[in-house]
Amino acid sequence: MFVRKNVTSLALALAALALLAAGCGGRGDAKSGSESRASPATPHGYVEDATEAAEQQSRLLLGDPDSGDTRVLDLITGKVHRTAPRAGVTALTTDGRFGYFHGADGIEVLDSGAWMVDHGDHVHYYRAKIKEVGELPGGTGTRVRSDAGVTVVTAPDGKVTVYPRAELEKGTVGIPIRLPGTYAGPVMPYAEHLIALTGESGGPAKVAVLDRSGKRVATPEAECEDPAGDAVTRRGIVLACADGALLVHEDNGTFTAEKIPYSEDVPQRERATEFRHRPGSSTLTAPAGKDAVWVLDVTEGAWTRVRTGPVVAANTAGEGAPLVVLETDGALHGYDISAGKEVTVTDPLLKDVPEAGSAGTATPVIEVDRSRAYLNDPEGKRVYEIDYNDDLRVARTFDLDARPSLMVETGR
Repeated sequence: MFVRKNVTSLALALAALALLAAGCGGRGDAKSGSESRASPATPHGYVEDATEAAEQQSRLLLGDPDSGDTRVLDLITGKVHRTAPRAGVTALTTDGRFGYFHGADGIEVLDSGAWMVDHGDHVHYYRAKIKEVGELPGGTGTRVRSDAGVTVVTAPDGKVTVYPRAELEKGTVGIPIRLPGTYAGPVMPYAEHLIALTGESGGPAKVAVLDRSGKRVATPEAECEDPAGDAVTRRGIVLACADGALLVHEDNGTFTAEKIPYSEDVPQRERATEFRHRPGSSTLTAPAGKDAVWVLDVTEGAWTRVRTGPVVAANTAGEGAPLVVLETDGALHGYDISAGKEVTVTDPLLKDVPEAGSAGTATPVIEVDRSRAYLNDPEGKRVYEIDYNDDLRVARTFDLDARPSLMVETGR
């Protein structure tokens, strides 16, 4: 069971919405593919069939590959919504609104009904009904990357299709554009362009900037050997490479690439290969072998290796927040990143925790937003809400009727 959050009074919420509307009145909506065109009769930020809110409308998408059960946990109301069963799901990813349930034969898309639109100087939060969208082609190993305008699907063979985001928002897959050629990694939407990696097998990948039709418009002087994970930050696209990270940044239409090297020689087994972070943050985390975590401060262009116990999952909100690590003892451990020291630890929350990457098992994850972290407990059929600013206090526990083996957060 759970204890509900203190709910902001209706008067305060309405006042916040009034201030928000006043603060962005008259501004255009060119940065968002989610909003309707403003008109004298349509308030700025209006979205048909959606309700604008004064605060983040977070929801957790949950799935279990063994049973096929899927659920959506509304973190505002605490209610759990049943969604269509999906047997054989191998992975679950999100772009902040849509959930992508990856299977052997395709990717089923679920609109979580929670999202945000970031205009830079202000943010709009929305909630709407949860709805099924359809299926994207692609088997195991297919990667999906999105922004406000497009959703890009990169197949294991490097072929790419681009789907119009507006159609997904209407509840249909739409007609995609197929890009010419093949690519050496997932193609990522960024700054109204596409960031792609090109190159021959076995050699370093090179960065190419494409327009939305696939035409190359820029080639920054940069290479990435053994490209692995990637992340989108306010500073640009970050790629994990053999010798560190590569930051691709756009400024007034000019694209540049900057290498952020490791400060030491790093064995292959200890390289960063998959980033996790709070959306909107420029502080990234990645396992650094079995007993350490890499923290990459993109703004400072610096890596920090934090020694921990055996790592299962890790994440951080950045900006002075602790590094939160689930270790094989089933407890959450908090580390001061700058000092590299453990500062707090919880009682064990999970039992029989598998090591990260264990074959045939679902590894728990830590999702982080601006105020809370969320830890899924597949065996215990529950999700923990953690206040990472209060010594990793368990703020709420959500008991479920299905195993939350896979989990992502939307609405951020």
